[in-house]
Amino acid sequence: MSDLVEVAKKILLENRRAGYTLPTNNKLYPAQWNWDSAFISLGYSYFNLDYAIQELETLLKGQWDDGMVPHILFHEVDDSYFPNHTTWSCGKEIPSSGITQPPIAASILRIIVKNNSLDETQNKKVFNLVCKLKKYHEWFFKNRDQNQSGLISIIHPWESGYDNSPLWDFALSKINVDKNLSYERRDLKVSKNDERPLKKDYDCYITLLNQFKSDNYNPNKLLNNSMFNIIDIGFNSIFLKANKDLIELLKLFKLDYLDLEEKIKKTENKIFDLYNEKEKMFFSFDLKNNEEIKIPSLTNFFILFADLNHDDVNTKIIKNLEDFNVNEKYFFTTIKPDHHSFEEKRYWRGPVWINTNWIIYKSLINKNRNFAEKVKKQTIKLINQNNFHEYYSSKTGLPFGANNFSWSAALYLDLMLSKN
Repeated sequence: MSDLVEVAKKILLENRRAGYTLPTNNKLYPAQWNWDSAFISLGYSYFNLDYAIQELETLLKGQWDDGMVPHILFHEVDDSYFPNHTTWSCGKEIPSSGITQPPIAASILRIIVKNNSLDETQNKKVFNLVCKLKKYHEWFFKNRDQNQSGLISIIHPWESGYDNSPLWDFALSKINVDKNLSYERRDLKVSKNDERPLKKDYDCYITLLNQFKSDNYNPNKLLNNSMFNIIDIGFNSIFLKANKDLIELLKLFKLDYLDLEEKIKKTENKIFDLYNEKEKMFFSFDLKNNEEIKIPSLTNFFILFADLNHDDVNTKIIKNLEDFNVNEKYFFTTIKPDHHSFEEKRYWRGPVWINTNWIIYKSLINKNRNFAEKVKKQTIKLINQNNFHEYYSSKTGLPFGANNFSWSAALYLDLMLSKN
């Protein structure tokens, strides 16, 4: 067994605070992030099941009354991050951001439950988690399904999880940026400029935030007024898979799931509106600008994670995936390397991320086992050679961003220790 398994456990424990875990041990991310905590929970499940459950419990303690789970919870006051809780000013008991992130927690929780025997106390806690996740998923259908189609809108790039992706460039270029913006970025004090988003992108991010704040985070106003409204195929694929996994969790506790089952059927039908037959690929759609987003992003392949019952389509998507990084030493890049927007070092515009590789690996297990194993081995090799960082060069394997990165450590544990 690799010594790095023990290093991974140590990183999670060192980054752990009062019931939750920071993404890293430096000042770059001094709070709890939504989908980070889901991935981190999976890592804990291999050596401390109580910590795994508590990670999700702490995340869902920040759930708003209407069901929304914020993308950031600020459990401790820390001015080293921008935008912090005072910038968001959401007025909640646990200070938070006013937007969400990919709802992958139900999928993670299902893996944890399948892999472990729960005692009575743990079972009760998981029951409560399932009830809260059901409310979270219902919030999406109520507040983000603009056309009642089963497809969910994101209203800020940060909601996608891949914040600075070229997927958002055109939509951001159409935003009427607030001319009176005044803010100080803190990320550039602990990271290199060529690895972080540009000022023009941050201007858009903060303009959107200020708009949401002026609308008092009213979900109806946010959806209707946001200058950014995109049906992202990656986000919707994660949500579709999470809904399927939530149904299995609801069945486990003999809770009603029939309404969710109907919603899944609607989503599975409508998601094919995003399929481009000529390109043999699913693409996101910009509702605000009425435009298909034909950017070759790895997240387009997250449709495989949704487990659509269409073998012919899955086969075509997998063939495209095999061609995505043919000349790269390490895969998968977040953007196809021959695209003009690709940047080797910059955040979400090219580098390899462990969580996206993990999603692709899990997507392939029951569709192309040989390819899945290749992805798994390549991802393990990347970490074995360069340790646990935020993201990596596809050309050299050199690490970028934060070090001692929690989800890289957590997902390494799953790749190394899972019996799947």
